[in-house]
Amino acid sequence: MAITKTDFINYTRCRRYAALEDIRKEKLEADITYEEYKEQERLLQIQEIIGNMFGDEACEEDLTKNENKQLEAMLPYYKLVELEAGKIAKKYFKGKFTYALDTKNQESFEFNKDGIKYICYVDIYNDDEEKINIIEVKATTSNKFIKLESGYKKKEKYSIFSFDKKSNCYSLKEEIKDYDIEKEMPLEEYTKKRNELFDRYSSVGTYVYDLAIQRFILEGEYRSSNNEDKLKDIKYYLAVLNHQYTFDGSYSGKKPIYEKDAEDNELIVFIDVTKVTEEYQQMIKKIEEELKENIYKLDASTCPLGVWCDRKGYKECPYFSLICGKNIPKYNSSLNYLNNTAGFKINEKERIKGLDLINNGYINMLDIPEDWIMSEKHRIQRKAVEFNDIYIDKEKIKAGLKCLEYPIYHLDFETMPCPVPRFKGERPYMQSPFEFSLHIERAPGECDELKDNYIFLAQSFDKDEREDLIKELIKHIDGDKGTLFAQNVAFEKSRIKELGNIFPKYKEQLMKIYNRGFDLMWLINTKSEFYENLGFDKKRSSLPNYYAKELSGSYSIKKTLPVFSNLTYEGLTVKNGTEAIVAYAMYNQMTKEELRLYQEALRIYCRQDTWAMVVILNALRKICKEDVKELTFS
Repeated sequence: MAITKTDFINYTRCRRYAALEDIRKEKLEADITYEEYKEQERLLQIQEIIGNMFGDEACEEDLTKNENKQLEAMLPYYKLVELEAGKIAKKYFKGKFTYALDTKNQESFEFNKDGIKYICYVDIYNDDEEKINIIEVKATTSNKFIKLESGYKKKEKYSIFSFDKKSNCYSLKEEIKDYDIEKEMPLEEYTKKRNELFDRYSSVGTYVYDLAIQRFILEGEYRSSNNEDKLKDIKYYLAVLNHQYTFDGSYSGKKPIYEKDAEDNELIVFIDVTKVTEEYQQMIKKIEEELKENIYKLDASTCPLGVWCDRKGYKECPYFSLICGKNIPKYNSSLNYLNNTAGFKINEKERIKGLDLINNGYINMLDIPEDWIMSEKHRIQRKAVEFNDIYIDKEKIKAGLKCLEYPIYHLDFETMPCPVPRFKGERPYMQSPFEFSLHIERAPGECDELKDNYIFLAQSFDKDEREDLIKELIKHIDGDKGTLFAQNVAFEKSRIKELGNIFPKYKEQLMKIYNRGFDLMWLINTKSEFYENLGFDKKRSSLPNYYAKELSGSYSIKKTLPVFSNLTYEGLTVKNGTEAIVAYAMYNQMTKEELRLYQEALRIYCRQDTWAMVVILNALRKICKEDVKELTFS
């Protein structure tokens, strides 16, 4: 049987995965074709790039379960990251290189052990005669690694990595000669952060684990072919996007040219994980034993759920919703308590949280024992479900409504978080606006869905139309009066601030708009500081203004909109932010008629986002005027 890196990762998620894959004897004895390997790589790359582009939004919209082939519009960016990594590697490493956009032309390694053939391809293979450098390209950013930081109390924090510009490489500080780590942080804190690199399910550990498996396969080949002497001369690196890199706007035709930026940053940086992947090998050997047991026993019986399921993550196990987690209700499960990362305290020493609740039979929200509920927010949720009551604090909602200055500018941006920057001033994965919808409400309830709506939509994918977007924005929004209104206004404000920094001649006008931000969620959920400033006590300020069981622990637009209106996104050609990005990314692949239809679909979708805010705001006003029972559950 042929086991790829992807197989190794999946078949050791849990005891059950391999059995659910229905591996039959003929598969156990089969080899893997290049086409099959390529398909595995494609799916893995799509997952990786989606996870980095959309983050939590990917979880909300179940992207990895969507078989929409348009998601492949994102793949060229992964290939571009690989290509740029190869180019930049040649600046810093000597000798012969083997790398290609086509997996078949990459260097491969394989070896047989206990009837299993392990196989992998290397993104960049560099042989400089003195040593071999294995470079694995990942479409993530260096920021994830640099944020592994700590320090002494009330003092500056430092990363566990140090950057050497000469080699364009990050390395652990312990590997730098005479570096005194204890000047920056306690050694136990350094070790704690370093250990995250060995957590295969952490945001950084997942990449290190991937490369550690490749090392296991590469060393397996050398040992099986009696070339163990080569092992001491191999270095292992991750090549990732530099989060500090800013594109200067240089092009060759329509293609960006990624030279060093004004601060001498490269688009790609390297992370030396030679020592870490070496230490990882003992763990890999133990995991290998699990792998063999899982694929030969094929035990499909129920096993505990856990972090390995990656529930709602971009690498969620394909069998989670279908089989293992199918008994978890869609609404009001024990996992839907608000802001409950710490879980529930069951005694003085123990807590239970996450999927362990499901493992222990606490499936529904009401399954949680009442004496575990310590949070007033959680009591509100529980009673809303138990008694089918709606919790409302009309006094807080009214006080929030009084703070709105007219006109209200209901604003929503659609943005493209491209892995590689496309336009001047952008950084990797920077949210680049390509569309906005604006509904202007000039007095309470005075707003027409079409007449008071203004939309800007980029007409080309390759042309930088951000300045035109800015001009349209400041044309319709008066920065000297009114309220900038959005759901998650921090997102819109961040885009406005970024545009002001990139286009300084508009900065003053944009910052006036920026300073008038107000969030719809402050009215539906809450914002403690805001309500404390309005004279409410600390406890009441921290509690939601509105809660109904239909929200199921979430204030996302998908949950709030059905509660306050009959509006729906069902039936739209473009239904969510991800589909909007994909449609925009595919501009160049569309016929003229397809482009016309999709651009109209983008306008309809974005208009609905801002109209939804108008409708919800009107619903809140109505609730405050009507004789609706106000509940406090206190």
